[in-house]
Amino acid sequence: MTITLARETLETALREAVATLQGGGIIAYPTETFYGLGAKYDILSAIERIYEVKRRPAEKAMPLIIGRRELLPLLTDSVSAQAEELMRTFWPGPLTLLFSARSVLPAPLVSGGRVAVRIPGESFALRLALKADFPITATSANISAHPPARSLEMILDYFGDSLDCIIDGGESPGNIPSTIVDVAGEKIALLRKGAVDIPLR
Repeated sequence: MTITLARETLETALREAVATLQGGGIIAYPTETFYGLGAKYDILSAIERIYEVKRRPAEKAMPLIIGRRELLPLLTDSVSAQAEELMRTFWPGPLTLLFSARSVLPAPLVSGGRVAVRIPGESFALRLALKADFPITATSANISAHPPARSLEMILDYFGDSLDCIIDGGESPGNIPSTIVDVAGEKIALLRKGAVDIPLR
């Protein structure tokens, strides 16, 4: 199923996308950079399907998006004061934070005891995360080692009919990727320079 935002209302697209996620399906959706592949964070079979269609190496954990900070207790038991400051300053926006992961999370979401989370900037992805009110995977819509999809045509070329729902938002902007910061330890650590400049101290 493909839903074109130019022809359907935002509410229709969000309703269909959330229903697909809740039913254990996988979706492609536009973010503020490229397209992402989404599954509900606690449905392991759906997450495993994304690994299969992407041909993603099993050791590479999958990042998540949320719509509000109050959902963090689903993912981590510890949020430091430094993490709180970064979230106040840069969320919503292109900053991915690595927290200590809760033990109940599916293994594909965890690497080195960490889970990667962000609230996306203004985009369909943010509206989706707010509407769903649960964490959603946010791995790029591509076959591993290939360029991330920027259009419906690229998504169909990569995945054919293997996805349950595609939200077609037209050509994506393809901006600089998010900055990644590890906030799980005593001192925060910059892991990837990206769209926001983090002053570490």
